[in-house]
Amino acid sequence: MVGFEIGDVPFNPDGWGPPETVISSVAFLPNYPANVPFAPFSRSDKLGRIADWTRSNYNNPNRLNRNNPADSAFDFTTDDSFGGGLNADDDSSFRLVDGKPPPRPKFGPKWRFQNNRNQLPQRRDEEVEARKREAEKQRARRDRLYHANRTGGNNPRREAAVFKSSVDIQPEWNMLDQIPFSTFTKLSYNVPEPEDLLICGAIEPYDKSFDRTTPKNERRLERFKNRNFFKVTATDDPIIRRLANEDKATVFATDSILSTLMCAPRSVYSWDIVIQRVGNKLFFDKRDGSQLDLLSVHETSQEPLPEAKDDINSAYSLSVEAAYINQNFSQQVLVRDGNKVNFEEPNPFANEGEEVASVGYRYRRWKLDNDMYLVARCEVQSFLEINDKKSFLTLNALNEFDPKYSGVDWRRKLDTQRGAVLATELKNNANKLAKWTAQAILAGADMMKLGYVTRVHPRDHFNHVILAIVGYKPREFAGQINLNTLNMWGIVKSIVDLCMKLKEGKYVLVKDPQKPQVRIYEVPADAFENDYVEEPLPEDEQVQPPVEDGDIVDGIGGLNNVEGKEVKAEL
Repeated sequence: MVGFEIGDVPFNPDGWGPPETVISSVAFLPNYPANVPFAPFSRSDKLGRIADWTRSNYNNPNRLNRNNPADSAFDFTTDDSFGGGLNADDDSSFRLVDGKPPPRPKFGPKWRFQNNRNQLPQRRDEEVEARKREAEKQRARRDRLYHANRTGGNNPRREAAVFKSSVDIQPEWNMLDQIPFSTFTKLSYNVPEPEDLLICGAIEPYDKSFDRTTPKNERRLERFKNRNFFKVTATDDPIIRRLANEDKATVFATDSILSTLMCAPRSVYSWDIVIQRVGNKLFFDKRDGSQLDLLSVHETSQEPLPEAKDDINSAYSLSVEAAYINQNFSQQVLVRDGNKVNFEEPNPFANEGEEVASVGYRYRRWKLDNDMYLVARCEVQSFLEINDKKSFLTLNALNEFDPKYSGVDWRRKLDTQRGAVLATELKNNANKLAKWTAQAILAGADMMKLGYVTRVHPRDHFNHVILAIVGYKPREFAGQINLNTLNMWGIVKSIVDLCMKLKEGKYVLVKDPQKPQVRIYEVPADAFENDYVEEPLPEDEQVQPPVEDGDIVDGIGGLNNVEGKEVKAEL
C-alpha cells in the first residue's frame, strides 16, 4: 500500500497564507506546482478556484507549462476569473448574445416565426425593421385594393362625386336656418300611445316556411311585374286630405318621411323634405322622384363605392336595385292563396280591378301637445295568426352585392356567424336599418322580418336568391341598435315647433351633403310643381336604365308616376 505524505505545513504568525520566506525557499524545488496564485481578499469578495482537474491544456497551443502538463490544474493564467489573462485584449470586442428565444406574440402572422425556427433569434432592432416592412406591405396592399375599386386614376374622391345635394339649391331660395345634428342627439320627448283613425288596403298571411331558408337551400327571388306599388306623398293622399278637412290633426306626414327625420343624425347622403304651411296645418311631403323612394346601400360604410353612375355597384344603381329587391321580397314570402284580410276601406291609390301589392295603410294619430296632433300613414305588409290574434308584420330585405366590399361572405357566414353578418350590416347600413325599425314602431307592427338577399353572381344585378330570414320585435331591435324612441320624437317635435313659427308658404328641409346638419329654405310656391323647370343634367350624366331581354327597368320615374303614382316591380 502506497502511503500519502502530507508534508510540512508552514505556520504564518503574521497573517493569512504561507510566509514569504517559505515561498522564496520552495519556489525552485522540483515538482513544486508553479503559478499557484494567491490574492488577499475580504469577506465580500468571491473566492476563485484553487485547483481544477476537470480542464486540460493539452489542446491549448498557447499553454505555458509545456514541460509539466500536470501543473495545468493550477494554471489560471488563461482564466478570465483572475483578469489579465491571455484573452484579456478580446474583452472589449466581446458581445453577450441572449440565447433565449424571443417571446412569441399573441397576435400577428405566424409564418414569419415558423420559417425562422432553425435560425438564430432576431435582435430587437431587426424585429423592429421586420415589423416596419410588414406594415409597408399591408399599406401597399390597401392602396392597391383602393385603386382597384376606382374606375380611373384621375376621378375625384368619393365625397365630391357621391355626397352631393339631393336637390339643386336655386339662387332665389332664402335660407332661414341651419340645425347641426349635435343638437338633435340631445332632444327627448315622450308621446302617448297613438290611436288608429282608419285602416285601408288588404294584406296576405306570411309564409312560415321561409323561416327555414338557409344558404344551403336558398330560394330564387321572384319578380312580380303585375303587382303595383304606390309611393304617394302626404298632400296627394285622398285619405289625408279628408282627415285634414275634418280637422283631425294639425301635422300630416308619412312613415317614410317621419323615419327620415327621426334617424337624421345617422344619415350621410343628402335628402330633402318639402314642408307646406297651409293655414294652421303643416304638411310634410316628398318631391316626385325623391331619394326617399329608394333605399341607400353602404351609406355609412368606410369603403368607397364606384363613382361611375353606369357601374352596377354605384350608389345610385345599388339604390334602385335595393328598392326592387325589397318590393319583390315583400310579396314572395306571402301565402298567395287568396286568403286576404281586407280592411275597412280598399287601397285608396288603386283603380278598380287593378292588382296591387299586399299592403295595409294604418292612419294613426299621435298627440304632440295639448292642441297639436300628428297624423301619419304607416304601412304593414303581412300578418300572422298567433293565438287567434292577428299580428302585423313589416317585411324588408338587406341585399349583398359583392362580398369584397363588406368583407363578409353571407353564403359562408350566415349559418355559423349570423351575429357577425348583422353587425357588419349595422356598420355599413346604420341609417337604413334604423329607418326600417322606426317605420315598424310607427306602424305598430308586432314583428319585423329581415331578409338576406344576395346576387346569384357578383356581376349579375338582375338575378337574386334569398339566403335567410330573421324576425325581430321592433322595440327590442331598437334597443340593440341604440335607437331611442324618446329621441326620435324629440327630433320630430323640434322640427314641427320650428315650422309652426313660419309664415304660410312652402319650404324645403335639406340635409347638407358634406356636413352633419340640415338647412331650411323658403322656396317659391310653384317650386317642384309640374311647370317648375329646373336646370336638367347633361345627357352624358343622366343614368340610363338597365335593359335585359327587352324589359326596361324604370328608374326613379318608374317608382313615381306623377299622375298615377304607381310603381311596377320590373327588375
